[in-house]
Amino acid sequence: MKKTSKKDKKTPKKTKKRTSRSRRISLYGGIIFFVLFAIWAWIGAWFVHLPPETLAEQEKSLPSFIYDALLAVGDPVADITDGLGWTGTDVVYEYDTEAPEGEVLFAGAPKRIGEPAPKDIQVIDKGEFIIGWSPSLRHPVWVAYHVPVTAQPSYDAFPPQIVDGLYEVPNRPQFRKDPQAPSSPEAGAYAKSGFDRGHMAPNFAIASRFGSTAQKKTFYMSNIAPQRPSLNRGIWRNVEHRIAELWPAKWGEVWVIVGCFTPIECPQSRLESSNVDIPEAFYQIMVCQSGMDVRVQALLFHRKDSSARWPLRFLVSVDELERQTGLDFFPELPEFIQRPMESSRPTRLWPTRFIDTFKKLSVILH
Repeated sequence: MKKTSKKDKKTPKKTKKRTSRSRRISLYGGIIFFVLFAIWAWIGAWFVHLPPETLAEQEKSLPSFIYDALLAVGDPVADITDGLGWTGTDVVYEYDTEAPEGEVLFAGAPKRIGEPAPKDIQVIDKGEFIIGWSPSLRHPVWVAYHVPVTAQPSYDAFPPQIVDGLYEVPNRPQFRKDPQAPSSPEAGAYAKSGFDRGHMAPNFAIASRFGSTAQKKTFYMSNIAPQRPSLNRGIWRNVEHRIAELWPAKWGEVWVIVGCFTPIECPQSRLESSNVDIPEAFYQIMVCQSGMDVRVQALLFHRKDSSARWPLRFLVSVDELERQTGLDFFPELPEFIQRPMESSRPTRLWPTRFIDTFKKLSVILH
């Protein structure tokens, strides 16, 4: 029988030492990587909260690989930390009037104050939402709607089932020409145009709160504007998801004004087949009131904006939106609150409940 030499007996100990050393190196390397990534993530989150004009300057001055890397990590991290309320600021002002619960409008309907808003805006009240319709443009200039926390009493003959406090949303109905809207396009007016039939008052938010009859109203062509698929199915849908499912759970009823326009300096264009105006820009304004605290945020999108971009980048002040659209929003707010509230720009989208903070990422990354 072969005897084991002293050298052979020592080999396992050396191997064990090498293995232990490798594990320590891997552990320390992992810790260092995590710390460096955390630092980079926080720098990125700070970076994306810079004012838009500062970001534009940084894009020109920084090497593209550094700028892109800061955005790549900063955008998703900021979306989480903003959602948790750790970073960013809201525009919040104290208002001594109770919220108009159950009403479509918060502080009045938008009013025209000049171009590019058309002179022929006609108000069409659909009950659950209100449309500022332009016969000459053949699409809405603005649409106002509200999103209560839970489903509201329905007058449907066969109301849909309520699940977790919301109506179960039925299948999408057919688009229809609106007999109430002068020069409303036919349902197929956007066919083969490269544009989606973009909802202003959204299908899900209205259907889940008010039932199938109200849902059908959102499919009238008076509630529709031409949107690029990258916008309609991307970041626009992202914000609609937050409005319908996340923010009401945190803040209560949400009042929304959405719309579209073409800036004065941009040439107007039309769909060849139906003569429907093609807007260059779309906007969403949201208001909520928790006790006496009124929160407001506004987003402005270009029609060609990519679905890959994050909503934080599109925040503007209400004043800026009024200047660009030629509309006065919330005209019934007293001057003492309207002036400071509309002149301020938030640096984050509203926080959400902790349980909902990560839900929106699945929508963004879908």
